[in-house]
Amino acid sequence: MPQNIYAILISWLIFSHAPLNAADLVDIYREAIDQDAQYAAARAEHRAAQEKIPQGRAGLLPNLTLAGVRKRQMINPDGSPEVGLNRGGITIQAVQPLFRMQNFIAYEQSKIQVMQADSKFIIAAQDLILRVARAYFDVLIAEFDVRVEEDQKRAIERQLKQAKANFEAGNSTIVDTNEAQARFDLSVSKLIVARNLLEINKRKLQKITGRYPSVTSRLNENHDVKLFSLKYENMNEWLVVAQQNSLAIRVQQLVLELAEHEVKRAKAGHYPTLDLVALYSNQKGVGGTFTGRGIDLTSKEIGLQLNVPLFSGFSVQSKVREAMATQEKVRHDLNNTYRDTELIVSQEFLNFTNGRALVQAQIEAVKSSQSQFESTKLGQEVGVRTEVNVLNAQGLHSLARRNLSRAYFNLLMSSLRLEAAAGELDEEDLVRINRLLLQ
Repeated sequence: MPQNIYAILISWLIFSHAPLNAADLVDIYREAIDQDAQYAAARAEHRAAQEKIPQGRAGLLPNLTLAGVRKRQMINPDGSPEVGLNRGGITIQAVQPLFRMQNFIAYEQSKIQVMQADSKFIIAAQDLILRVARAYFDVLIAEFDVRVEEDQKRAIERQLKQAKANFEAGNSTIVDTNEAQARFDLSVSKLIVARNLLEINKRKLQKITGRYPSVTSRLNENHDVKLFSLKYENMNEWLVVAQQNSLAIRVQQLVLELAEHEVKRAKAGHYPTLDLVALYSNQKGVGGTFTGRGIDLTSKEIGLQLNVPLFSGFSVQSKVREAMATQEKVRHDLNNTYRDTELIVSQEFLNFTNGRALVQAQIEAVKSSQSQFESTKLGQEVGVRTEVNVLNAQGLHSLARRNLSRAYFNLLMSSLRLEAAAGELDEEDLVRINRLLLQ
């Protein structure tokens, strides 16, 4: 293979695995706006839905058609020699609907469909915020776990070296060395698992942004829980806001409006239609089939066209019953959406308030386990604690730190999900959380 091919291949490998410049939560979110395939699909769907109004309006506007014909006809009248006639003509027809109830209703439905698409697109934007935050936090948690495992591995490695030295000096038994070795081997395997999970979570974030991520935020284990606050501190306030602003409720309300209009549209099948019709026709070679010689004929027409439906095999009545049943179904769906929203808001509010208490408890647990670890190390130095006691104390401290990291980020996610359920989640909420992460 030529050298330049090797160079291209190496450059591609380096670029495809090169991380982003260190980015915080807001940086990654803004990149995801442009790169996330799921959000891009929602954007295209929203753009397509905007065409519903022009399509609905078309039923109220004039319909203009142009038809033309040109042909040669061979005839043999009364046994005479065969004669060739040229026939042709153009017809222009314009129809302006004056009264078509179904078309009026369809136009109103198109407006509702666009409003529904707008709400769905906002939901997609909020979903992007939640997906970015979840993927970002998962990376932060995994990075934190790797650091914890690395710290524990180094500490256990020191303990192992000390245990071996004590055994060689005759100050301890082989049992202490074997126990330290077993703990060290276990810490190595845990570190491998932690690094693998970190790589997987980075790939999940890469799926959203399209590039391999590198993040800057880290868990601050000394955060004051008072920094974690909500717009409304009372659950009832959140429930009221959700009833008014929830996008899920708004979408379902629009679905009900569409169903109500569909009932009217079905009933409109009984109504007459009235159109203004204008016609211009210019025909050449008319009547040549009978006379052997065609004439030119020009006609102009304008008038009203009334159509009154009399009987269509009971199809209209059937469509009305179908639309009314669908309307009833949608009404129950709306009621269920109200209840689901109330449940989600209540759950996330409780998750946040209890999560804030849990973070405070985990902070205290980290402090206590740190004190226990330090006192156990001191006890080992004076001979009242063993190597195993030190390693156990260190393990408890690592567990407390892990629990704190999960409680911390679960608290942040609960606040975002609560905002989304109430229909108030936007980029500013990410900016606020990003400031907390960077403190």
